[in-house]
Amino acid sequence: MKLHGAIAAAVTPLRDGGRSLDLDAVGPLISYWAAGGIDGVLVAGTTGEGVLLTADERRHLTERFVSDRPDGFQVAIHAGAQTTHDTVALASHALRHEADAVAVIAPPYFPLDPDELLVHLRSAANACDPLPFYVYEFAGRSGYSIPVDVIERLRTEAPNLTGLKVSDLPFEAVKPYLLDGLDVFIGQEPLALEGFAAGAVGCVSGLASAWPDVVSSLVHDRDPDAHARVIALRDALEGIPFLAALKHVLADRGVLTSTDVRPPLRGLTPDEIARVNAIG
Repeated sequence: MKLHGAIAAAVTPLRDGGRSLDLDAVGPLISYWAAGGIDGVLVAGTTGEGVLLTADERRHLTERFVSDRPDGFQVAIHAGAQTTHDTVALASHALRHEADAVAVIAPPYFPLDPDELLVHLRSAANACDPLPFYVYEFAGRSGYSIPVDVIERLRTEAPNLTGLKVSDLPFEAVKPYLLDGLDVFIGQEPLALEGFAAGAVGCVSGLASAWPDVVSSLVHDRDPDAHARVIALRDALEGIPFLAALKHVLADRGVLTSTDVRPPLRGLTPDEIARVNAIG
């Protein structure tokens, strides 16, 4: 079954100063998101601190999210890693443990050429076949964009390629990825309505981790008030560590017991906490 609707880019619950997973917090997080109208989650992506987790931690996280999901709640696993070997291992693990989909970002640091990217993405897609496979395009994190030609070539070699999550800015950078026959999820909430008008099918949202009801209304109802709210939230959070802010809101609402992030990420200063509290 293909992903649909409002997908939360899930935070990863941590404890012990960010050194350990807090797997017991996964169930309450899922319940909070589902109650807020969210259709599913992307696990261990950018918002989930995925590249800072070990491969074993990512496997444990996958297993817990899958085991704790209620019926109909989608769990997509971000399997992107620095090496093809680790990416393939995480993608195949997601398949074995009955996740609903797999997404992979282009590896950072080394700017891969089109042939290298094709082999990397094809290997990941093949490893999780027949699960739906989504290319995760985010030049701001990879350091480079995935050429559209690579996506087109991948379509011919990976029959489970289902769509993309595109987190680029501005919308002009998103447009080339709105390809016929592929489902596109917008990764920047302020671009969601523009994306839907152009054919995007959903949104994968970091804000949804803390404000699921706002993002659900944006995606399901195409609500202009929700659109204004996500713009205001992004503006208010500018310059504040985003992941720490999300976890602070979740802890303030009793969903998380710890606001820990994994170093070198840091928590909020007292001034930043006051600014987040003022958002409401």
